[in-house]
Parts: sequence; C-alpha cells; structure tokens
Amino acid sequence: MQLPRKDLFEIPDGVIYLDGNSLGVLPKGAAARAAQVIEEEWGGQLIRAWNSAGWMDLPRVVGDRIASLIGAPKGSVATGDTLSVKVYQALDAALKMRPDRKVILSDSGNFPTDLYMAQGLIETIGKGHILRTPEPEDVVEAISDEVAVVMLTHVDYRTGRMHDMDAITRAAHAAGAVMIWDLAHSAGAVALDIAGSQAEFAVGCTYKYLNGGPGAPAFIYVRPDLIDAVAPGLAGWMGHAAPFAMDPGYRPALTTERMRIGTPPILQLSVLQEALTVWDGVDMAAIRSASLRLSDLFIAEVEARCPELILATPREPSARGSQVSFAHPNGYAVMQALIDRGVIGDFRPPNLMRFGFTPLYIDDADVIAATEVLQNILETDAWKAAKYRRVSKVT
Repeated sequence: MQLPRKDLFEIPDGVIYLDGNSLGVLPKGAAARAAQVIEEEWGGQLIRAWNSAGWMDLPRVVGDRIASLIGAPKGSVATGDTLSVKVYQALDAALKMRPDRKVILSDSGNFPTDLYMAQGLIETIGKGHILRTPEPEDVVEAISDEVAVVMLTHVDYRTGRMHDMDAITRAAHAAGAVMIWDLAHSAGAVALDIAGSQAEFAVGCTYKYLNGGPGAPAFIYVRPDLIDAVAPGLAGWMGHAAPFAMDPGYRPALTTERMRIGTPPILQLSVLQEALTVWDGVDMAAIRSASLRLSDLFIAEVEARCPELILATPREPSARGSQVSFAHPNGYAVMQALIDRGVIGDFRPPNLMRFGFTPLYIDDADVIAATEVLQNILETDAWKAAKYRRVSKVT
C-alpha cells in the first residue's frame, strides 16, 4: 500500500484540503455511481430496482464495509438515518439495559448534538434521569455505580484530544455502566478495535474521513452478543423481522438490522458504497502512522513559523486523533484568509482554527505549503481585511 492516493480523489487545482475532519473530498467514481443509480436503476428499473439492483441489501452491504474499518465483525453495523438519530437510538437502548440507574455521563467537550439528544431523551421518557458532563480529563473519576450509561465522543471535535477507549470502557464496565462511543471524528482516521473494546454501542457519521458526501448516512454498531436484548426506542418498518409482512405489531429483526428505521437513502448509500472503495487494501495502522507524521510536521512548522499561535491539541501523539487545532484571538478571520488562498480548514468558537490530516490525499509537501501560506497571512496582517471578518452561516 502506498499513501497518499490522490489519484482516487477529485481535488480542485490549487487547493490544499485540510478539512477532511468536517467533510471529506469527492472520490472519483462517486458522481458516476450517483448518475448510474438515477438514470439506469431508478430511471430504467423503477421500483423493480429494490430487488434487481440490490437496493434492499445496500444498508447491510455498506454496514459490513464500515465494520471492517472500525474493527467490528460483519453483521454488527447498521446504516441509515443521521448520527443524531443513531445517538438517540443507542442511548435509549442503553438506558433500558440499566433501568435502576438514572445518570448519563458524558463530558463537557462532547459534540453538542450528542448532549442535545441526551437532554431531549431525558425529557421525553420522564423517568428522572440526569446528564452529567465533567471535564474530559475527569471522566474516569466521575464513573460511579450511579451511572447507567457513559456516552463519549472518541476524538474531541474542537481540539482533536482523544479518549483512551479501552481504559474508559473498562472503567464503565467495572462500575456496571453501558458504554457508547461516538466515532464521528475517528472512523477512517485512527485504527479502531471496537469489538475488542467490548463497548456495547458505537455510532458515527460517514461524511468526514469516510468521504461519503454531505448528509451521508450514519451507522450504529451493537455488540453482537447483546442484539437479542436491544429494544429499539425508534422502531421502524425497516427494523422489522419481515418488513413486507406488514404486521400491525412490531417484531424486531434478529440482527443489528433492528436498528434500522425507515426507507434507506439509496442515492446516498450508493455514493457511500463507491466512496468506500478508496479503502481497498488500506491498512488502518498505516493510516494512523501517516496521520501522526503529518500532524507532527504541521505542529513543528506552525510553531517555528507562527509563534503567536497557541497549540490547543495534545502534543503527545497517542492522545490526539487526526486533526490539529491552534488558537488565535482572530482565528475566524485568519482561517477565512487561508481559505481565500486555497488552504481549506475551518473554525470553531471561541478561537480555534482546525486542520484535519487525511493521509489518503494529503502529503508532506501539502503540509509545508500550507504553513508557508499561514505564515505569510500572519506576517502581512492579511487577515485584517474586512471581508475576512464577515461571519458565514457555516464556519
């Protein structure tokens, strides 16, 4: 295997793309696959395509491909819906597994939607649950016999700080709690062994490092030995044991497919299926090694060239995912100036500039060139231009 694989992606000329941690690059072949589904399958086969084009099996086929990238066995990953929905499903099922406990434990740095889902579920079921959010470094100490569920995002979306999955899962289980991992910022970025961790549930999105495109379907993993005991809180017809039996009562599928809800998004699943072919023959350990080399290089170059920037990401490689964040009081404007010059990252409040490192299409030369542009922007105060201070809807 050789990295990067730039020839497999549609990268615009003159662009250094350091935002794969937010939205991945378009893989070559994805647009043609979408056109095929629209024109040949939908257009030519109409409703017959559910059988003749394999549409009905697509969520399972794509789920098995994702499973291979997160260290899970075939049949343990279901795809569809959004990450927020999958968080809700996992949390609802986990709480039912610990009916005598009332605490959901997350951390203060978790992605907001995960916390919103927890708060909404607490209000919906009305059984007196509470959500606790200690600082990320204090999570293990906060796990007690009051905790029903520990729900964490593996890699912090702001800073790239990475939790120790195995250690925290062991601590949760030692206290009798259920473990849920959100892999949104680690699937396709770091080597994962979700099955080996023994976590009960994991969820994630596919439009970041997996390059599935904007709004690509999410996934949910359920530990195989638990599937018979998992009661979906959102029970839809596609999670039924026999969807087309049209039974008036719900009878869950005997596999992780019970975590499916509604009609699968075939166009997006087909694009995702094609996007996942870029991982053929890729060793995730090699991806991780390359990612750390690139991010180490970036940190060294930025600190040498731009001493006014403050590293917000752990310096220790084992404690970070595949992104690096630097703080600057005018980080938004600096980032807009970078984007205007073809170096694309993004910004998260209050002052963080985020840079993602995707070894499938980023190399050392890209890192050096990006830091040179950043240095020039800071040295010339180019970021002070009024146009860079106008805040867009998406930052």
